[in-house]
This record gives sequence, C-alpha cells and structure tokens, in this order.
Amino acid sequence: MFKTLTRTLILATAAVSLAGAANAKDYSFKFQSSDAAGSPNFALQKDWAKNVKKSTDGQVTINLLPVDSIVSHSETQDAIQAGILDGHITDVSYFSGKDPAFGLIANPVGAWSDPQNMLDFMSHQGGKLMTELDSQYGLHFIGATTPGLEALVSKVPLNGVADLKGVKIRAPEGLVQNVFAAAGAAPVNLPQSEIYTSLDKGVIDAADATVFSTNQELGLNTIAPNPVYPGFHSLPLVEIAMNKKEWDDLPEKLQTTLTKSVHQFAQHELSVLQKRDQEAVEKAKATGKIHIHDWSDAERAKFRKIAEGEWKKVATKSDNAQKVYDTLTSYLKEKGLLKE
Repeated sequence: MFKTLTRTLILATAAVSLAGAANAKDYSFKFQSSDAAGSPNFALQKDWAKNVKKSTDGQVTINLLPVDSIVSHSETQDAIQAGILDGHITDVSYFSGKDPAFGLIANPVGAWSDPQNMLDFMSHQGGKLMTELDSQYGLHFIGATTPGLEALVSKVPLNGVADLKGVKIRAPEGLVQNVFAAAGAAPVNLPQSEIYTSLDKGVIDAADATVFSTNQELGLNTIAPNPVYPGFHSLPLVEIAMNKKEWDDLPEKLQTTLTKSVHQFAQHELSVLQKRDQEAVEKAKATGKIHIHDWSDAERAKFRKIAEGEWKKVATKSDNAQKVYDTLTSYLKEKGLLKE
C-alpha cells in the first residue's frame, strides 16, 4: 500500500509540474538600440539579450535591432507607445525635445567623474525620476547603463578650467555647448564626421568626441595629442525601457529577473569598455607623443559648479526638469561632489 501511495504521489507531482510548464507563457519582444550594428556597445547589448533568454529559461526572448532599423533613433519612444516596438536601449538625451528633463538627467554635463556615481544615483533617486518620466509616455524604465566617461581630444594642453578660455571646441548643441561657453571656451557646432579634418586644419583646437579607445582608433589623439582622460564633462545615460502595459503583464518573477539582468549588464559593459580604454591609454603613452591630462578633483569641482548654473536654466523649462535639478544637486551635495 505504501509503495502504491508513493507512486501515486510521484505521478501527481509530475502531472502538476508538467501542467505548470505547459501553462508558462513565453514572451518575445522587439527592442531597438541607438547604437550601430558594428559598434562595441551593440555587441555587448546583444550579449545582454542572450543572457535574458538564458536567465528566464527561455521564457523571454529579446530581438535586438541596431539603430534606425524600424524608426529613427529619436522616435523609439513614440514607437514603443504605439506598439511598433516593445522596447529600446537608447541614449535618453534624444527625447529632450519632449521634455528638457530628459536632456538634463541624460547628460548633466560635468556632474559625473565616475560612472559608478551615476549608476548609484540611478539605482535610487534618479531611477524613480526616470520611472515617473517614462510612465508619462507609456514606457517602463527597467534600468540604466552607460558606455562610460567620454574623453576630450585637444591640440593644446588642458589641465583645468582656466585652460579652456578661448579654446575653440567642438561640442554638440544644447547643454554641452552652453556649459563649455560658461567655462570660457568658444564652442563650435560640427558633426562628428568633421572632427578629424577640423582639428587637422586648425578650425578647432579641441573636441567633445567619444570614449578614449574610439578616439584613439580614429587617429584623433595623434593630431590632437593632449587628450583629457578620464573625461570630466560627458557621461551619457542609456536606458533600457519597454512598453509599460507589456511590462505590467509580465509575472513578477520575470520582472525581477529582467531588472537584475540590466544592473548586471551595466557593470559588465563598464568593465569591458573601461578595460578597452585603459589598453588604448597604455598604447598611446607608449608612443611618447601623446600626453594624457587627468584633471584634479578640485578642477573637476570647479567645472561642475560652472555647469550647475546652466542646469538651473534648464530647470526653469519644465516642472519635470526642476525635479531632476533638485534631486541631482541634492545627491551631488550629499556625496560631497557639489559645494553649497
């Protein structure tokens, strides 16, 4: 009788397990990145998508497409809300036209000297702000990533804020240009494709380009042999977000797994890209012709204080931007990164 009862229990348990497996729903989502197919960032993002499938036991599949595959890089938010895309991995600054708050939280120029500070901010106060902002457009903010601090390429030595005076520097329109102008530089609006030629011909003295390793590969450090590394100005916030209704339909366990996967991916991406930068730095130093300038904490703090004046101007443009400004400056002061 005992054997019969045991066998019955085993069969019943197996039946329940099979029924649960049969009832487990699979999800397939289409995401678009703001990075090109051949970029190191996109390759790492593809690995994240593969890891999501593995960590959810195949329940969640993310088909990740490169920039502009379905819609323009600046239209992914609308496409997600409309159901054309399910999610994106995108630089948040592309949506500053909708609300200046996106631009301010995406790249508060001068705020971050360490990517970990930004990720810590986004894990707490900043993440709550992004969740509120995204929800207004039908999105759910899963988490933040970043390729890291961008380096500055320069033909002239730049060891601090005073050295920026009068320097003709290529910088994107908007907050980046405004902050450099407030610091005494002479910003020039040029597409990234014209940076090399403009430096070579003396049209500009320096440029906000991209991360050190990419600048090195492009030969920018060769013609502008005084790069500033680690950078002091630009650290883009790249969000992973998806359609809020689809997120809400996911079982809580899958939501937790996805959120955790983004946090892990952010650290992995930084680790890989920082190693790549450091290897490029060592090669650059070995040439004996490239002189790397690392700003002191005091000089970074001076630049950050100048930048705060420009953040204040952005804050006046919307209620959400004011929230971002108040929360950001409160965090920076709490961490001793911004003086009262």
